[in-house]
Amino acid sequence: METPQAPADQLRVGRLVKAHGLKGALKIELYTDDPAARFVPGAVFSLQVPTSSPWHGKTLELKELRWYNQNPVGFFVGVDDRNAAETLIKAILWVEHDDDASSEPDAWYDHQLMGLKVLRDGIEVGTVSRVEHFPAQDLLIIDTPKGDVMVPFVGAIVPEVNIEAGTLTVTPPTGLFEEIPDDPADAEPVATSEVDAATADEPADEEDTPPADSDSGRATPNAG
Repeated sequence: METPQAPADQLRVGRLVKAHGLKGALKIELYTDDPAARFVPGAVFSLQVPTSSPWHGKTLELKELRWYNQNPVGFFVGVDDRNAAETLIKAILWVEHDDDASSEPDAWYDHQLMGLKVLRDGIEVGTVSRVEHFPAQDLLIIDTPKGDVMVPFVGAIVPEVNIEAGTLTVTPPTGLFEEIPDDPADAEPVATSEVDAATADEPADEEDTPPADSDSGRATPNAG
């Protein structure tokens, strides 16, 4: 399935998750700490959608943002019914760069992340080549000598991003950047029947051979 491309120099602020009602409204998953500033009437969003979407290459203008049971719901220009709203489900909303973006903690543009050196325990392990955006989470694609590594862009694995130093620190789980060697205990055991068969082919030791009758102290009857 094709991966929708994100604008490289914009800030992701939300995702449309579900149609709400019959008048074209959509529930919004917010990716901004300041929705009152980002979602104002007249705000225009770039859309990250698959190329097959009728909204590909278009923008979306907000008419109004309302709150229902503490959930943000947006009404947009040109989205007048539920059918139209359903064509926008999973669309990611982006806004143009502005000076206020730096006021949002842990928010970076894709172009700021690309090219950063990736450090693990202070050692460089690769470089950020691109950022993939998915509904559940973002992925950093790290170019390493052994190929691309996909790193979930979450605080537990990426605790520090230092744009000024040009570095990004990772604390990945074991196996993300390297192959885990096989455990010798997992090696296939030799079948018992095979061991028995090999033992049966070995000659018996002389000490284990039973003595002859002449040495047993028993008399042998004379013939005739």
